[in-house]
Amino acid sequence: MPADVVERIQHFNADREPERRTIKYQKLRADPFAFLRGTSHLFYDRLAERPVLPPTPLAWTCGDLHVENFGSYKGDNRLVYFDINDFDDACLAPASWELVRFLASARVAAHAMRVGDADATRLCAQTLDAYADALGAAKPRWVERETALGLVRQLLDGLRNRRRVDLLDSRTIRKRRRRVLRCDGVHALPASDAQVRFATRVIDDFAARIGERGFFRVRDVARRVAGIGSLGVTRYVVLVEGKGSPDGNYLLDLKQAEPSALAAHLRQVHQPAWANEAQRVVAIEHCMQAVSAAFLHPIQREGVSLVLRGLQPSADRVDLQRGLGRRSIKILLQEMARVLAWDQLRSAGRHGSATVDEWIAFIGGRRAWRRVLLEQARRCARQVVDDWSIYAAAYDKGAFGQPSTGMKALTRR
Repeated sequence: MPADVVERIQHFNADREPERRTIKYQKLRADPFAFLRGTSHLFYDRLAERPVLPPTPLAWTCGDLHVENFGSYKGDNRLVYFDINDFDDACLAPASWELVRFLASARVAAHAMRVGDADATRLCAQTLDAYADALGAAKPRWVERETALGLVRQLLDGLRNRRRVDLLDSRTIRKRRRRVLRCDGVHALPASDAQVRFATRVIDDFAARIGERGFFRVRDVARRVAGIGSLGVTRYVVLVEGKGSPDGNYLLDLKQAEPSALAAHLRQVHQPAWANEAQRVVAIEHCMQAVSAAFLHPIQREGVSLVLRGLQPSADRVDLQRGLGRRSIKILLQEMARVLAWDQLRSAGRHGSATVDEWIAFIGGRRAWRRVLLEQARRCARQVVDDWSIYAAAYDKGAFGQPSTGMKALTRR
């Protein structure tokens, strides 16, 4: 079994860019929750090996739902929202797959915050009840800043009050009246000349297509370092002219879209015939969110499928390392559960997903599915911890290479 865990992770990441893959391997070593975030493929492999999930309706899913895949962002209407914000693995799936990963992530995160097993079980049950209640109400809503509580309110207030120039100053360096991207090894790494040319061609073609050449004139390109699971795929942060240099510049995220790790285990579920992987990601994100992120577009260029969006800093995501109290954790998880339910209701009846009436009938029926789901989440969380222990031991023995001293220093920051 130890060799199996190591081989699956090495195989999945074999084609990743070596420098950012090294950073990913080091981040996976940090703790079980970081490991869960970065190994959704292994999580679904494990889940498929013992198919005992309760039958649930088909839903549009983000495909990788964990508690840090929620966050705040500015929508295309420039207002601030809190929602699921990572759709790389999005697909049509039985709702139980999305729910069990979400609840398992809550258990793993709760353990990291020294919440006991009994309290974690109670938290998960309360979270599942909030999800079911929101589905049963059959009315998709969204989080309102005025009524949001705790960490969600802090995220919404923080983004609402942040000036674009503050973000620019944190990610760029001024050179006379122009800005260049700050390649600090934490958020960005230098791009080669070939990579700069490629990203520039992508943005230039997109700008020409929508008739906005001036706004999207590329000023600088770097390789982006963000998240854990996607580290090593083609990804750039692009500085564009926007409304004028230096303080009218905008930052964009250009990220390669790969096949869904969840959909790979759902051969019996008919997925729409997407033109490419980026179209899948963007179409499902549009379908589920109340308002989509700014600049969200799918792009296909030179055989690479890419998703373009406004850059979303990691500070806008939920961070459970903030030392939340148990009541705060409860409020946060229940809000997330409601957001998930609203997103599923919003996308109900689209291209094969369950209708609102089917959701109402399901929620009003027998409750045995909740008990089974909670037990499977408990087992999955325990499996994640076991797999992380195997990974950590293999990593410490050099199975995933040894980062340089400089790389260690950068990834600790």
